Amino acid sequence: MPSPILFALLSLVFAAANDVVFKRYAAKDRSRGAYVFGIGLVWFSLQMPTALIHGIELPFATVTLGCGLLAGLLLTTSNLLLLESLTHIDASLGSTIYRLNTMGVIVLAMLFLDESLGVYKGLGIAAGLLAVFLLYRRDDHCQSAHRTFLLYFSLAVTASLFRALYGVTSKAGLLNGADLQPMLILGALSWVVGGAGYAIFREKRLRVTRNKAIYSLISGVLVFLIVNFLLLAIEQGQASTVIPIANMSFVLALLLSAALGMEQLTPRKLAAVAAAACSILLLSLT
Repeated sequence: MPSPILFALLSLVFAAANDVVFKRYAAKDRSRGAYVFGIGLVWFSLQMPTALIHGIELPFATVTLGCGLLAGLLLTTSNLLLLESLTHIDASLGSTIYRLNTMGVIVLAMLFLDESLGVYKGLGIAAGLLAVFLLYRRDDHCQSAHRTFLLYFSLAVTASLFRALYGVTSKAGLLNGADLQPMLILGALSWVVGGAGYAIFREKRLRVTRNKAIYSLISGVLVFLIVNFLLLAIEQGQASTVIPIANMSFVLALLLSAALGMEQLTPRKLAAVAAAACSILLLSLT
């Protein structure tokens, strides 16, 4: 039987690949909403048969419906914000900040789930803040360029916060009896509705082209694989071990992005990635 570590590593690889695909898509002026809409359709078409194999029961319980819709809304919002941020920041920067949602989960869990902080988690938060500081510093002195960077950097941080809220909401739902597979189905449907709504009301356009369909197909399959391999890892191993491994995808995203010529490796980026990796490892310790 494959080990949970292998499943976590597979989730890591697919997450890193998806971050690079996100950056490729966001590099041009294309509808983010239509992209998320398409991803949701592909994810749903794969998740529904998977859930039926697991024997889901219809109709969904009230707690599952409520937590699933809220979690799906938060996850959809976080990915739309991440896509917007990637229009002006590097893939490695967006990916690193996004995966530091572990830091937000710890703080939110302490506030709302009555969990303790501890020395290691405190050090982990400090390392995470150091990583964000290293990523934030810029060498250009153009004021307008700095303002643009600050705006999209802030969007990446906000995306990470919404991703943390998604994690806490999902955990609270599961603790209160929500079913996992229906929550994933509701999550996929939230991408469909949220993406369409963003395209229609925010971008004033919902047009699916051949290129958008190809990107949506690739990312939809990747999102399905990311989520389900992570679930397999959690089912067969300890969450405190496998989740930090999966969250290290930003390291591979940096290497992939550099290998594809999308960005350059710099000492500051490498230091930030190292600080972020230390943060996630420390936050995973009890």
